[in-house]
Amino acid sequence: MSIIVTGATGNLGRHVVEQLLEKVPAGQITAVVRNAEKAADFAERGVKIALADYNAPASFDGLFSAGDKVLLVSGNEFDKGRVQQHKVVIDAAKAAGVALLAYTSAPGTLTAALADDHRGTEELLLDSGVPYTLLRNGWYHENYTENLAPVLEHNAVVAAAGEGKVSSAARADYAAAAVAVLTGEGHENKTYELGGDTPWSFAEYAAELSRQTGKAITYNPVSTEVLTGILTGAGLPEALAQTLAGVDASIEKGELVVSTGDLSRLTGRPTTPFSEAIAAALKG
Repeated sequence: MSIIVTGATGNLGRHVVEQLLEKVPAGQITAVVRNAEKAADFAERGVKIALADYNAPASFDGLFSAGDKVLLVSGNEFDKGRVQQHKVVIDAAKAAGVALLAYTSAPGTLTAALADDHRGTEELLLDSGVPYTLLRNGWYHENYTENLAPVLEHNAVVAAAGEGKVSSAARADYAAAAVAVLTGEGHENKTYELGGDTPWSFAEYAAELSRQTGKAITYNPVSTEVLTGILTGAGLPEALAQTLAGVDASIEKGELVVSTGDLSRLTGRPTTPFSEAIAAALKG
């Protein structure tokens, strides 16, 4: 039985493989990547490397075996039809008779366009008959902490989220939940709504940044139209800018508040506080 992680050199996949190496022998782990060079460090530690691409269905032929547990990390090529990309993996998993296919989805409450591909993938997975686990990941701390430069430059947090709150958690937290599912028992045909223990508002985010930097950083709420304009002005494609602004609109409606406790329950520990992630980013 192998544990197979797709997108293994991506931001989330890399965390998953690192944490798997702490739990199981390297030879039981297969990292599915498009570029072997990016996975060289894993290969040196004994992880099996498989070259495959969501856009090349034949590359998944024979990659899985009966009894394998697979983590399908959702693709990030929004312009290439993600549902069809994910179908390639689901079809290969079904043909092989894998024991479990876990999929990194989005919160069930999220109505923003970003969630459409996830819903489509979930339907395919449920229809396939493959034993599944839906890991409905909430928002990541890193969505904000990796983009602090403009905030610190202008002393302003700009968002179209009104007074809405976000139950974000660290990538490492979501990775730990995936590892718990891949190495544990009894997760077949389960859905987990995953998010941080403590939701925060953008005003609280600005206040925490002010506290940690000693600067007076304010929260400037704007409309989704204004935010879309800001993002396209910064070089983002129009469609992606609209998608991100749509997430802010969902935040204003409370759709990214996750109160199940599933994430800390799966990992056996509290989720990483947002303040800690901000501190780490400011030091970095």
